[in-house]
Amino acid sequence: MDLKSIYNELYEEHGPQGWWPINNKYNKKDFSEKTEEEKFEIAVGAILTQNTSWNNVETALNKLRENNALNKETIKNISQKALYKLIISSGYHNQKARKLKEFAEFNKDITRENLLSIWGIGPETADSILLYAYNQPNFIIDTYTKRALLHNRIGKPEWSYEKWQNLFHNNLEKDYRLFNEFHALFVEHAKKSI
Repeated sequence: MDLKSIYNELYEEHGPQGWWPINNKYNKKDFSEKTEEEKFEIAVGAILTQNTSWNNVETALNKLRENNALNKETIKNISQKALYKLIISSGYHNQKARKLKEFAEFNKDITRENLLSIWGIGPETADSILLYAYNQPNFIIDTYTKRALLHNRIGKPEWSYEKWQNLFHNNLEKDYRLFNEFHALFVEHAKKSI
């Protein structure tokens, strides 16, 4: 089975996903440019979702929102201890508080190379920020994606992040809308299969 066939099958089964949710709302088929506040919320969510479920991230985002702390200036100025108390539901709260502060201090252009230079941001998080916040066609490789592809006898478990990503970049049109929906479909499929 090829990638396009997998996409079509998943889309037929699950329909449009509307990722990334902004303020807990999924906007299906809306790929419009995001505001700076929405981009920041997506980046915070991408950092918080490392090694945890989206439900835990939503709880942390809501806590930040309730405390008027879901913005760059507050995260820069709040103490790390106060910040980690707000995001405790996301797990690894000490590390994630530091990651959020590092990201809030970041003042370079948003490029993959620059994002990867921030402490605590790896390829999956950088690509999530680029794809979902900035509409850049960088396919996200995560556990859900690998599991679905391996199930379809595509790829090998030992492949590097870059090799998995090149599979998408070399075999599909580099379209952020397609990549956004395809990755979200992998996530939805995994949630319903577990």
